[in-house]
Amino acid sequence: MNAPISHNSTKKMNVPFVNLAAQFAELEDQLVDVFKQIGRSGMYVFGQPVEQFEQGLAEICQSKYALSVANGTDAIVLALQAYGIGRGDEVITAPNSFIASAGAINEVGATIRFADVGTDYNLDPAEVEKAITEKTKAIIAVHLTGNPAKMDELNQIAHAHNLILIEDAAQAIGAEYKGRKVGSLGHVACFSLHPLKNFHLMGDAGFVTTQDQVVFEKMKMLRNHGLKNRDEAGFWGQNSRCDALQAAIGNAKLPYFSKWTERFQAIAHRYHEGLKSIVICPEISADSQAVFHNFVIQVSHRSAFMQALLERGVESKIHYPIPLHLMQAAQSLGYQKGDFPITENQSERIMSLPIYPELTDEQVKYVIQSVIQVAEQLNAK
Repeated sequence: MNAPISHNSTKKMNVPFVNLAAQFAELEDQLVDVFKQIGRSGMYVFGQPVEQFEQGLAEICQSKYALSVANGTDAIVLALQAYGIGRGDEVITAPNSFIASAGAINEVGATIRFADVGTDYNLDPAEVEKAITEKTKAIIAVHLTGNPAKMDELNQIAHAHNLILIEDAAQAIGAEYKGRKVGSLGHVACFSLHPLKNFHLMGDAGFVTTQDQVVFEKMKMLRNHGLKNRDEAGFWGQNSRCDALQAAIGNAKLPYFSKWTERFQAIAHRYHEGLKSIVICPEISADSQAVFHNFVIQVSHRSAFMQALLERGVESKIHYPIPLHLMQAAQSLGYQKGDFPITENQSERIMSLPIYPELTDEQVKYVIQSVIQVAEQLNAK
C-alpha cells in the first residue's frame, strides 16, 4: 500500500515531461545488436522483421490483420483511401485532437466536419448524429489520451447511416473497451508509433488494423505505390513503408509491451487517487481500460499553475491548447468560436502531467505533492 502523501515541502526533484533516453538506456545493448543484425542482413525494406512485427501488432490489437506504414497520419490516409473516400465526401471527427486527425481527411480531398466531445474528451455520439449529412461517408473516432471512445454508440450510428467507422488509436495501443482491444472495434484502426507514443520506435512509423481481408490487401498495395508486383501498378498509391530496422526495433520491444502498459496504468492510478479531490482528473470508466498516453487534469489559472509546477521541477504540457476548428488552417470550413463549447472550455483548462514507464515511484509521489501544493496555493479547482 502506498504511503499517504504529505503536503509538506520536500527536496526539489526534476521530473521532465518525457525521457526517451531512459528507455533506450534500459535496452541499449539489445538495440545495438538489432542494428548490427539488420545492417549485416542487407535487407532494409520489408522482409521477415516487418512481417514478424505486423503479426505481433495484430495480436496486441486482437485483429486479423495489421499493416505497418511510415507514420500514423499515413495510417489514416490509407484507411480513407481504401474505402474510396475523397473529394465530395465528408468525414466527421473531433476538434480537440492533434492536427493529424483532421489533416488526413483534408489530404484525401474530403471535407472535415467536426462534432463536439463529452467530458471524457472523446466524440459525443449525440453530437456526431447531428453532424451527419447526405455527404457523410465516415466517422473518425479519436481515442484521446488513450481512453477508448463510446464505440458501441458510434457503431450503431455508423450502421444506421451506412458509414465507415475508423478508430484513430494513435494514443491508445493496448487499451480495452468492454473486454475488446482498441484496434478491433471499427472497420479499421490507425496507430502511431512515433517516439512520444506509449509504444514507440526510434522515429516515425505507424500501422493499420482491420478484420477485412479485401481492405487489408488494398492498403497493402496503397502503401507501396499501388504495385501488384515489382513491375505493375493496379492503381496510384504512395510510398508509406515501415523500414526493416524500425520493425526489428519494434520486435525487440514487443516483449516489454505489457509491462510498460501496466506501468502507465499504475502511475495513472496513483495520480488519480492522490489528486481526484484536488483537481479535475480523467474519468475512469467501468467499461474501459485506458492506457493513459497523457494524464490530463483540468485547473483554473493554468498558466500560473504550470509555471509554479515548473519552479518545483515538474514539467507539464497542454494537449491541445487550440481546438482544430479555431486554427488558421481550418478557416475555410466556416467554424467560429462557440461552435463546440465543451471542446473550447476544456482547451482553456487542460494540462498534462508527466507519465511514462521510466518515472520512479519517488518522482510520481513528488508530482502528486507538487500538484497538491500548487492547487492549494492557487485554489485552482
